[in-house]
Amino acid sequence: MSTAPHDRLSINQATIKYAPLAEALAVTADAGIGSIGLWRDSVQAVSLPEAARLLTRSGLRFSSLCRGGFFTVPEGPARRSAMEDNRRAIEETARLADAGAPGSAAVLVMVAGGLPQGSRDIAGARSMVEDALAELAPVAAAAGVRLALEPLHPMYAADRAVISTLGQALDLAAPFDPAVVGVVVDTFHVWWDPDLDAQIARAGREDRIASYQVCDWRTPLEADVLLSRHYPGAGIVDFASITTAVERVGYRGDVEVEIFNQEIWDTAPATAVARTIDGFQSAVAPHLAARYAGARR
Repeated sequence: MSTAPHDRLSINQATIKYAPLAEALAVTADAGIGSIGLWRDSVQAVSLPEAARLLTRSGLRFSSLCRGGFFTVPEGPARRSAMEDNRRAIEETARLADAGAPGSAAVLVMVAGGLPQGSRDIAGARSMVEDALAELAPVAAAAGVRLALEPLHPMYAADRAVISTLGQALDLAAPFDPAVVGVVVDTFHVWWDPDLDAQIARAGREDRIASYQVCDWRTPLEADVLLSRHYPGAGIVDFASITTAVERVGYRGDVEVEIFNQEIWDTAPATAVARTIDGFQSAVAPHLAARYAGARR
């Protein structure tokens, strides 16, 4: 690592997936990074109270919790179970945001879910997402949590997210208070979109950007396309233009590096974090405002 990490860099815990929560927090803080995004399985592995205690002790800001969502289930016991799980995720987000350092963001990243088993009705699946948001938005508002809809690359539409573009995410968010339902801009998922600049501008006008996540795209993709993310600067994503667009519309929150990549997961967490810093400093940081400007709670 040649320079101190940018003040707005956040390590999404997925990047160091195999590190238990205490180690993930320690490695992040020891590297001089000020913020971390957590995953629910890691939090639940130690219990929510213990996770909150560890987060407070680390001195790190909390940038988001991954993840809620997976709404695309027909009404019945399975959907009721999914909705109850999302209510728990909202509670977890609020508790962790309170436990993080000042400026922590009560943001719950929401992945919509893919087509229901045996279905080809993608429009119907998107309507299930709309119904779920209507049910969960009052719960999130009461808890002071912002639901952040994340569009995923279209290759994931069948099994992970029927929301494929930033425009679709903004359309679904539109009926709700921006303080309650926002969107995620993730470079891996949106870099290809010919309408991206216009939709980022729209997101800014509507005050919808709840999280900015970065990693790189490089071909050939892995056999498991879920594991095809790379360090910033290692692929073809134009971080200069996307980051400048996000900055231009006023986003000043943390910027999470979220990487799913088996080779990176097999790397020692401290080494992966150091390489993340180097990539971020080179590819993303030059296009960011100098300092973190806080988060809406």
